[in-house]
Amino acid sequence: MIKEENRFVSSTIFEGMTSIRALIDNLKAGKKNARKIEKILYDKEKSSKKAKEIGYLKKMSELFEFALIESDEAEIASLSIGASHGGIIAICKEREYPILSADDIKENGFYVMIEGIEDPYNFGYAMRSIYASGVDGFILSKRNWLSASGVVCRSSAGASERANIYITNDDFIELFKSKSYKIVCADIKNSISVYEADLSKPIFLIVGGEKRGISSSVLSKADQIVRIDYGREFSSALSAASASTILAFEVLRRNKY
Repeated sequence: MIKEENRFVSSTIFEGMTSIRALIDNLKAGKKNARKIEKILYDKEKSSKKAKEIGYLKKMSELFEFALIESDEAEIASLSIGASHGGIIAICKEREYPILSADDIKENGFYVMIEGIEDPYNFGYAMRSIYASGVDGFILSKRNWLSASGVVCRSSAGASERANIYITNDDFIELFKSKSYKIVCADIKNSISVYEADLSKPIFLIVGGEKRGISSSVLSKADQIVRIDYGREFSSALSAASASTILAFEVLRRNKY
């Protein structure tokens, strides 16, 4: 129960090689706001099975000046939230996220805002799918799940660290409109089918959580409100992660061919 509750608290502990490789790839690429790794711990009992990974981490620790420390299963289990770390975890610094400005918005791009998701795992799952679809960046409110960055990174398969992420300012929609972006919101009222909508780039897609949805002030500024049509009668909403996947890959399909 304690572990389950911990997923909702701040965490900068990254679990498993998928998450850690995303951190290191950002450092190798010289990404401006790459997260700093303080130390990586590995389970000495698994060192023979993980010889390749540990050899790689040793080289990276020398290159980027973080500590690589031999540990044990008990210590790693006490620090981690999940059980899929494979005996390797990284303890990191907080990451700085820039406030969105007009200069951050590329020409003819695709950006997504996801808002109101109730769980850091679902937040990460949504980011994973949207990132895979080719999004240029995520726009997030000041209140978001990136405080639980280790959990989000694991559930997003590293996408939350690899992606370009910006925090909203008061006029974020106006910034996109000034760059000739269409503002497309996912909702039901006054909507058209996503399969009939104009999803050509440049596009700023806003997806709300299944409980709270998108605020009326944002919906009032939308150029299009789109819905996902079901194949049968079904009164419940899709999860935000599922809806995000469908919408993001429909944007990809429309702009690829």
